[in-house]
Amino acid sequence: YPELKDKRLRGRVEGRKVVPYWPRADIERGKALLDGKALVFVEDPVDAFFLQIQGSGRVQLTDGSVVRVGYADQNGRPYRSVARVLIDRGELPPERASMQAIRDWGQRHPDELSALLDENPSYVFFREVPAPAPGSLEAAIDGPIGTLGVPLAAGRTVAIDPRSIPLGAPVFLATTYPLSSRPLARLMLAQDTGGAIRGAVRADYFWGFGDEAGREAGRMRQPGRMWILWPKDAGPPAPAIP
Repeated sequence: YPELKDKRLRGRVEGRKVVPYWPRADIERGKALLDGKALVFVEDPVDAFFLQIQGSGRVQLTDGSVVRVGYADQNGRPYRSVARVLIDRGELPPERASMQAIRDWGQRHPDELSALLDENPSYVFFREVPAPAPGSLEAAIDGPIGTLGVPLAAGRTVAIDPRSIPLGAPVFLATTYPLSSRPLARLMLAQDTGGAIRGAVRADYFWGFGDEAGREAGRMRQPGRMWILWPKDAGPPAPAIP
């Protein structure tokens, strides 16, 4: 089908047909038959939801140990912003759209939270990722593994749309810190991708791991500019299938 050119499709086999994979609501209600295949159980549904948006992370167990998880695959459904759903309903002003605002809304409307999260049909599956070897470069960086297959350095990595910016390219980013006019301008590396990142001047800044990084990431929705550092004689970057 010509309209499917440059697109990666995911589905499931039903009888002798390939049909779309289940959306989030059906997976959450057991249609995907994932019993016995769970890696961990996350107590907070909003934390689990944003772990899928981020594509990788760490889960602390009740005994204090930590399990690292990384992106394994996705159900093929398009990403839809639940913050945009709340904005369109008039329940959240655009200037307050953040992870923290969604969490606050869920605490005030616990009976409606599942339905809100189901508005995003995209669903990410994870694999367990071993901790890096002590003393290695990966351990010094201590970041999740991105699409490029290397650990992501906090404050130096952006996720991009590979149809516009090639993975591995150095990118100079000029923006501001969350909810402020304080300049944030530095050289970054395009080492990751994301289902919600679409467009030539669109990126997801990797803040790192921990509560402070989570707060900054949840509030980061800043306008900015980007420049790709690209050899003059190399020709324009070739788009990749996301």
